[in-house]
Amino acid sequence: MALTASDVPAMYSLLSNSMSADHRLRGPAEEALAQSESRPGFCSCLLEVITAKDLAPQTDVRMMATVYFKNSVNRYWRHRRDSSGISNEEKMHLRQKLLTYLREENDQIALMLAVLISKIARIDYPKEWPDIFLVLSQQLQSADVLASHRIFLILFRTLKELSTKRLTSDQRNFAEISSHFFDYSWRLWQSDVQTILHGFSSLSQNCNLNAEDQPHELYLTCERWLLCSKIVRQLVISGFQSDSKCFQEVRPVKEVSPVFLSAIQSLLPYYSSFQKQYPKFWDIVKRACTKLMKILVAFQGRHPYSFGDKFVLSSVMDICLNKITDPEPYLLSFEQFLIQCMVMIKNILECKEYKPSVTGRVMDENGVTLELMKKNISSAVGGVLTSLLPTERIVHLCNVLISRYFVLTANDLEEWYRNPESFHHEQDMVQWTEKLRPCAEALYIVLFETNSQVGAIYTSQLLGPVVVSLLQESMNNCPTSVTEITPALLLKDAVYGATAYVYYELSNYLSFKDWFNGALSLELSNEHPNLRIIHRKVAVILGQWVSEIKDDTKRPVYCSLIRLLQGKDLAVRLAACRSLCLHIEDANFSEREFVDLLPVCWDSCFKLFEEVQEFDSKVQVLNLISILIGHVSEVIPFANKLVQFFQKVWEESSGESLLQIQLLVALKNFVVALGYQSPICYNILLPILENGIDINSPDELNLLEDSMLLWEATLSHAPSMVPQLLQYFSRLVDIMERNFDHLQVAVNIIEDYIILGGNDFLSMHATNIAKILDLVIGNVNNKGLLSVLPVVDILVQCFPMEVPPLISSTLQKLIVICLSGGDDHDPSKTSVKASSAAILARLLVMNTNSLAQLASDPSTSLLLQTASIPVQENILLCLVDIWVDKVDNVSSIQKKTIGLALSIILTLRLPQVLDKLDQILSVCTSVILGRNDDLTEEESSGDMGSSASPDEGTIPSKEFRKRQIKFSDSINQLSLEECVKENLQTCAAIHGESFNAAMSSMHPSAFAQLKQALKMP
Repeated sequence: MALTASDVPAMYSLLSNSMSADHRLRGPAEEALAQSESRPGFCSCLLEVITAKDLAPQTDVRMMATVYFKNSVNRYWRHRRDSSGISNEEKMHLRQKLLTYLREENDQIALMLAVLISKIARIDYPKEWPDIFLVLSQQLQSADVLASHRIFLILFRTLKELSTKRLTSDQRNFAEISSHFFDYSWRLWQSDVQTILHGFSSLSQNCNLNAEDQPHELYLTCERWLLCSKIVRQLVISGFQSDSKCFQEVRPVKEVSPVFLSAIQSLLPYYSSFQKQYPKFWDIVKRACTKLMKILVAFQGRHPYSFGDKFVLSSVMDICLNKITDPEPYLLSFEQFLIQCMVMIKNILECKEYKPSVTGRVMDENGVTLELMKKNISSAVGGVLTSLLPTERIVHLCNVLISRYFVLTANDLEEWYRNPESFHHEQDMVQWTEKLRPCAEALYIVLFETNSQVGAIYTSQLLGPVVVSLLQESMNNCPTSVTEITPALLLKDAVYGATAYVYYELSNYLSFKDWFNGALSLELSNEHPNLRIIHRKVAVILGQWVSEIKDDTKRPVYCSLIRLLQGKDLAVRLAACRSLCLHIEDANFSEREFVDLLPVCWDSCFKLFEEVQEFDSKVQVLNLISILIGHVSEVIPFANKLVQFFQKVWEESSGESLLQIQLLVALKNFVVALGYQSPICYNILLPILENGIDINSPDELNLLEDSMLLWEATLSHAPSMVPQLLQYFSRLVDIMERNFDHLQVAVNIIEDYIILGGNDFLSMHATNIAKILDLVIGNVNNKGLLSVLPVVDILVQCFPMEVPPLISSTLQKLIVICLSGGDDHDPSKTSVKASSAAILARLLVMNTNSLAQLASDPSTSLLLQTASIPVQENILLCLVDIWVDKVDNVSSIQKKTIGLALSIILTLRLPQVLDKLDQILSVCTSVILGRNDDLTEEESSGDMGSSASPDEGTIPSKEFRKRQIKFSDSINQLSLEECVKENLQTCAAIHGESFNAAMSSMHPSAFAQLKQALKMP
């Protein structure tokens, strides 16, 4: 039954009770509302509650009504099969009423209503609601400040929602909105900014006005103007195709940008004058200047060519550079604005559209290509940039960035004292667009990396000597003996940072060895607490300059980092921790110079892990331990300490999945480092592994991938199979039943179990193996099949009598794969068919009856019929054609296997065999004659490795076991020549004169080669 106006009081009561702290009222109310959601009239009742004048003070109930209204729009506005939804009549009523209720005084409810309208417009515009923008623009003509603010809030939300629609038709609709609505919005923006500037001027002259008396109407006008700014941005960004793609000028960019810039310059002086007396308007100034500069950044990113106009680019860049290098005193505290100025300069310097084109061009019949247009525009913009960035201005910018923005402030030092861990991570992990110093550092690095040409030299060549000179000057002004935190010391810290960030550009101008011996090592010898500032930056330098540290300096650098790791300040120790990671992972890491430092390094890591409190710090230290384990050979002497450490970390990391992931990586490296002594860590390893591969574990989603890699490493380095590991295999079935995301690792694990577990594994998990293979084969793509087929092959090889009956379903699928077509132009499918054919050939050789039974099984024929594969003759004879066709697509041992299988076919009591006799003998001949020249490198190494046995007392490695299995392969023991000879005789006895006739029809040269291969007289 539909809800009507008479149900509004009941609806109000339900909404009120749904927020009650008494669950006896709340529960039934929520249930009743949930049941009413799909009833006709529900949204209309909610809207009556929201708009009722007598309920205006009941903000919480009205807010709850907007929430239910929004949820109902999301669920029922579109027509659904399982619900009648909202009728067209009710939708029309709701749309009309929403656009007439424009004076909501509560800001939060007004915002929710704007969001509501935008959600409806996304679905209904333009077909069902074509006049939404017309109605709103008409309402603006007579609206007061409050109503106009609410209208602009609706417009902004609606345009933002529509701009996210990606269909071509939707983008075309938005472009049409932009063409009609831009001029109106832009005129209103210009009118409002004049009103605001006039109002601000009056406020600045009226010093007697109290904060409480600040004009509310002017404040609403400011808010409306900010919304209008966002609307203009949305129209220009989303309403026009990027000019970097269409090469068409976007007029509004050239029209709007200079005016935005002028508004910023007019508003900025009020930043200092309003701060104490008019905090509300000071906040407006802050938001406006930052937002307008952000919009200009967005314009440049979306429409770089239109923004590259000399009147736009030159004025924007000039002002941004001036504000960065020579700001008014009050601007130094306006960090968000300075950040946007730096972002603008950085983006312009990095903009690929402004780079000279290095591609050639092909003239078309029209004479001018898009590439030529791009080249012309880029050249013009390049000229503007060159004029704006002469040598002296670039050098000045570089100096200012280092000496002003890199320097630690009093607030930075206070934060460091208060929480050194947070300070360390904020410096390293904060988004560069969020804080002033990281932003300045990013701009500084871009000055070097863009490598643009200034006059006859590149910026990196220009700035390298400048930075080195600044370094020398700062060290002279602040010797290593200075311990007071002076401006000179802070400047030296800043210059050290600058030198660390662009080490790759400074190595031509600065000898690291001389710098380290002459200054850095001396800095570290001074243990004064204040020197932690310099020590932290030295730790960063030692990590960043790792590629420039030569052999004769490695040892003292390693010692310095270990000493820093043992220090008292956590920020310094964490910086040293990160730099040690860089050194140990470096391709030129010298373990010989580091090995005697390992004991103190391990102990320092364990101690640091205990002392740090923050999650990021623990992950960083654990990462160093993991890297150490993976890169040094001396791990076993410290195994007991590491086992105790890992046990403690696992116990303390409950619920911290990211920390547990890092621990799993470290454990994997630990197992690999221990090799066949890995069972000494099984007491902690196996419980952790069991938890990680349990798909019902709460943290399974985060831990499974790394747990499977640990599982694989554990099996690969196990000296023998232990009962716990043997039991874990059933977990692999659960994992594979869910998805194939970890297929390759799963294949490696199965192979490890076969090699390590042998008959015990097969007897316990035969059903599980069959289930996994049946699950995978036929349900993965060719790449997946190629990864899993070797497992089938090794199973048949190791257990030729036991396995085929267990995996008959899988083998039937391989027959279907072999006999299916469609691989003529698909190399991966050809590889799959060839590998499948080789497995079936092995089965025929090692267990002839099994393949014969499989081929004659009615279920196999039914499977082929289901796959629409016509089979006109015996399936074994069909496989002969596949073996003959694919013999050139397989490895040497597989060729021999196919040759042996074809020789067995000769013994079949089928007359059709003689029809294929020529092809069979041709393949066997080529395999025999080509065998000596066709050994693969893998098989050669396998044969050589198998001739030597491990030293007495050592445990065979996984690779050795694999080679042993290959060497003991019965295929290697069989002589193809003898098999062909013997089976030819059998064939002759079966077919008599028909055989002789078939042999006599062979081409003389083919027959001569056969005789040569079989060494027949």
